[in-house]
Amino acid sequence: MPRPDLPDPVAPAPPASVEQARPAVEEPAPPDPVAPAPAPPAAAGPPTSTPTGTVAETPAEQARRAFLDHGPQAGVMIAAHRGQWRKAPENSVAGIRAGFADGAQIVEADVRLTKDKVPVLMHDATVDRTTDGKGRVADLTLTQLRSLRLRAGLGGRQAPLTAHHVPTLAEAMTAARTLGLVNLDQAWRDREAVWRVLEQTGTVRTGLFKSRAPVPEVRAFLARHPGALYMHLVDDANAASVAEFGKGRPPAFEVVFDDVRDKVAAPAFVRDLRTTGRVWFDTMWDGLAARYTDEASLISPARGWGKLLADSRATVLLTDNVETLRSYLARGAGDPVPPGAVRVQGENYAPGGEGAAYHDLDAQNRGDGPGRRGDGVDVCDHDGAVVVCWMRGGEWLTYGVDVPKAGRYTLKIRASSPYAPAGTYRVAYDRGGPGKAVRVATTTSHHAYALQDSRDPRQLARGRHTVRLSLDTGVPQNWNLDYLQLEPVRP
Repeated sequence: MPRPDLPDPVAPAPPASVEQARPAVEEPAPPDPVAPAPAPPAAAGPPTSTPTGTVAETPAEQARRAFLDHGPQAGVMIAAHRGQWRKAPENSVAGIRAGFADGAQIVEADVRLTKDKVPVLMHDATVDRTTDGKGRVADLTLTQLRSLRLRAGLGGRQAPLTAHHVPTLAEAMTAARTLGLVNLDQAWRDREAVWRVLEQTGTVRTGLFKSRAPVPEVRAFLARHPGALYMHLVDDANAASVAEFGKGRPPAFEVVFDDVRDKVAAPAFVRDLRTTGRVWFDTMWDGLAARYTDEASLISPARGWGKLLADSRATVLLTDNVETLRSYLARGAGDPVPPGAVRVQGENYAPGGEGAAYHDLDAQNRGDGPGRRGDGVDVCDHDGAVVVCWMRGGEWLTYGVDVPKAGRYTLKIRASSPYAPAGTYRVAYDRGGPGKAVRVATTTSHHAYALQDSRDPRQLARGRHTVRLSLDTGVPQNWNLDYLQLEPVRP
């Protein structure tokens, strides 16, 4: 899914914690449910066995069959955004394989043509963000691209380099041939070159085209390429295209809306889409499906995934959190607290005010999130994640934590930063002295959060404890804190 290119950090001096402007929110996120929510629909999955004497279907064929199934009992399909970039670079062969291995039936990949007209995987028009090179993909030959190394995760100038290289579309489709469907994002403009690759790699049945092109253009392409798998993107600007297809609708529509009052978000509109095909939503950030995002879903699925499944008839979700979405579809929990652990949200620091519960270098909240009235702690809203942001050296926060059972615990923080190094912090328990400096690892984006272990276990008695997080001075500090989690140390 295209997203406006984000500015790269060039130095660890204090840039804003929010990477892009987000549209105004027309409807607040629904409150956490008091009663248990209904169990989510099951994920679409392969059969566990095949009749004796038959040839087993590959996962890719199973995914195609599931994608074309629009019946009332059709399971929810998971699509991995740019592959599993939390484990390998975005748009890499390793990321594609990891996405399927973690439970996605569809992996999204972005396609562009090199100077010598070879389709390769790259989201941006340039290679600057995701590789150690510079320049436009269209101005570089395949040989030149081959010499570049991909950066980890979502890239950025300070993201570490990896051993992975920019793959051709042929390499990506060959790797995915038996594993699942590949959503060919940004490929429509070069669809004939892409189609030739699908033919050459034997993946015509598993490459998924999409566009918001005029309906006659789509019909002409599908008429020339029988068997092509296609999905149409609709928003309020082209909602009329659904009726233009008449009885020859494609098997799926990707619905994009930034306001719950949009025409394409209306229950009647999506109900009609659901009668003839699958309904696909993107949940990576605000504005793709209003504020029903991955991060909102991790706080409570009713704020995101659950809402889209129940009210918007979603049967495909494109996500940056493949494993968690898979767990939710199976068990109904978004981001569950591990057994015996204690979690405290970053913005839920202890009461008492400046100098007692916290110390912040600014007298007011510099973020765009719901901070406490009168407090100076900076709180941001990162696509649904409410976090402490604008973290700077010399600042500290104190939390009250109820430990359920005596034992050894390690403190983990869910943090994000595009910087390397991102910063360091120290932990003090119950007015004791601060421990060793703990380094915050880059996650390659302000909006990409990861749980990081302090690796500084402590013996704690059952009952109430205070935990103070203090940021070192004299080192660059620019990271964001979602929550703290005390976990029992297992033998």
